[in-house]
Amino acid sequence: MKPTRFLFLATALLPTLCLAAPDEAKPNTLTDKEKSEGWKLLFDGKSLDGWHNFKKADVRPGWVIKDGSLVCADPHNAGDIVTKDQFAAFELQLDYNISEGGNSGIIFHVTDEGGAVWATGPEFQLEDNAKAADPQRCGWLYALYQPPVDPKTDKPLDATKPAGEWNHVRLIVTPEKCVHEINGVKYFEYAMGSEDFKARVAKSKFGSMPLFAKSGKGYLALQGDHGSISFRNIKVRPL
Repeated sequence: MKPTRFLFLATALLPTLCLAAPDEAKPNTLTDKEKSEGWKLLFDGKSLDGWHNFKKADVRPGWVIKDGSLVCADPHNAGDIVTKDQFAAFELQLDYNISEGGNSGIIFHVTDEGGAVWATGPEFQLEDNAKAADPQRCGWLYALYQPPVDPKTDKPLDATKPAGEWNHVRLIVTPEKCVHEINGVKYFEYAMGSEDFKARVAKSKFGSMPLFAKSGKGYLALQGDHGSISFRNIKVRPL
């Protein structure tokens, strides 16, 4: 190839090469844009800093760090873990990879007043929809809200990927509106404290729990006693 032709091709490709490295965060990090928007990283991929078991000072050995993921490797010796900080209105995003038949959850507005995280905090259900025994499916607000029926399947909307693959969660919680999303697909929205919400709680098993969904802020919790699951890119933005 003649030098002049090589120089022309290299010059032509230069804009493409420059555009190949956008402001994308590496796993378990934040971009400059996310930092400016107020996002806070809840897991650095290296340590359990910022987490502890519910009503405990440390984290049980069933939770481990593996390949940059926060892993519930032994649900018999893990238990539910909660954040150090409490959050009121927020947007939470994270990736999860659940085991075959696995069952877990994200619980929010958790307080120390309850005997378990679910005694005070509503749960964004996580599970392997294909083989988990619990009929409450992934992305639902446990026992309270579920997505509409998908006409393609005649079953509630399901945007999850199979067990063993990474899925993305987006949860927005504000006094006016809460939103559940899986892999970019919106499932539903609701308002905590609304008449509809209170009526659903009263008809559910949570109706006998006087502290359930009563606090306007609390810890974020990851459930660790129903199956193996991995988390990464856990970040929250107060609203």
